[in-house]
Amino acid sequence: MQHIFIIGSRGLPAKYGGFETFVEELIKTKKSKAINYHVACLSDEEHHSHFTYLGADCFTIKAPKIGPARVIAYDMMAIHYSLSLIKKEKIASPIFYILGNTIGAFIGVFKKKIQRAGGRLYVNPDGLEWKRSKWSKPVQTYLKYAEKCMAAQADLVIADNIGIEHYIKQAYPNTRTRFIAYGTDLSQSSLKADSPSVLAYFERWGLKQGQYYLLVGRFVPENNYETVIRAFMQTQTQRDLLIICNHEGSPFFEKLKAATRFEEDKRVKFAGTVYDHDLLNYLREHAFAYIHGHEVGGTNPGLLEALAHTDLNLVLGVDFNRSVAGEAALYWNKEESDLAQLLERVDGQTDFSDLAQNAKEVVSSRYTWEKITKEYEDLFLNES
Repeated sequence: MQHIFIIGSRGLPAKYGGFETFVEELIKTKKSKAINYHVACLSDEEHHSHFTYLGADCFTIKAPKIGPARVIAYDMMAIHYSLSLIKKEKIASPIFYILGNTIGAFIGVFKKKIQRAGGRLYVNPDGLEWKRSKWSKPVQTYLKYAEKCMAAQADLVIADNIGIEHYIKQAYPNTRTRFIAYGTDLSQSSLKADSPSVLAYFERWGLKQGQYYLLVGRFVPENNYETVIRAFMQTQTQRDLLIICNHEGSPFFEKLKAATRFEEDKRVKFAGTVYDHDLLNYLREHAFAYIHGHEVGGTNPGLLEALAHTDLNLVLGVDFNRSVAGEAALYWNKEESDLAQLLERVDGQTDFSDLAQNAKEVVSSRYTWEKITKEYEDLFLNES
């Protein structure tokens, strides 16, 4: 039996972001009976408890609430507890799969303990976390250092984007790397135009089927909300811009309002978050186009979902995005008016079936969870 300890996600069941969804899908689509997953779950419970979820052994870790440093404490406590479990249950040759680089500066000590337990250390660096503008300069400096330490200590770095793998190889030439993509779900929404949730949502935001541009993502500056909104406001389109994001209470929202004065344009609609996955897929499927402005990171789950569900995708042309979407999207850059011109060009067109077909082929050939899970299982069983 190959035991895999997954550390660094918030845990199961998935409620939050990319890592949590990845862990859930990896376990849900598991084929091999020779693999046993153990998943750390962030909790407020005082004592460690275990529960089984989709056949995986999940264990709770209560990390102290110490601001951004909480995630470091959480990872350290999860590794420490996993090592005690390995010793107690006499588990041979465990694999530690750590998601994210945050613990990097402290990994040396744990690497020695993992080696003594006969284990291996695999790391998924996610994106270039140190480039995110939400972090202060000292935090960015720490994260860059943490990335360097993780690359030096890992037995294998697994990148979910070719661009990230190239970056790791270039920045840290002695690091062993492997590319295994992130996955997405191709199944279409079960909702119809007359479903109550659809009717209520369209009425609330004054939307018409196929008559809105869609933007979905974390509400952070590096996702280029300002560039997209400015470009959209330059156009004469009669369509709306529907923005689905966690903008409520964000200081960035006030800055954006002051910078663009978007509230004077009735077409721009900040609609908050949508937690109903079926409704979100319906909104993707009936958008005129999806606009993707993510600039930092690896394979963004939102881009895969857009390729799976939206016919026309207008994507910021950075390497990470191009390596995912290939010929299945139209690209724009951040130069003045570039996106505005692209919006004006597509706004009068109606047939995007070639792009839509390319997008579905890209996702079904490279990004299904079944394919991703098989690659992980082959890696876990054959590399060990």
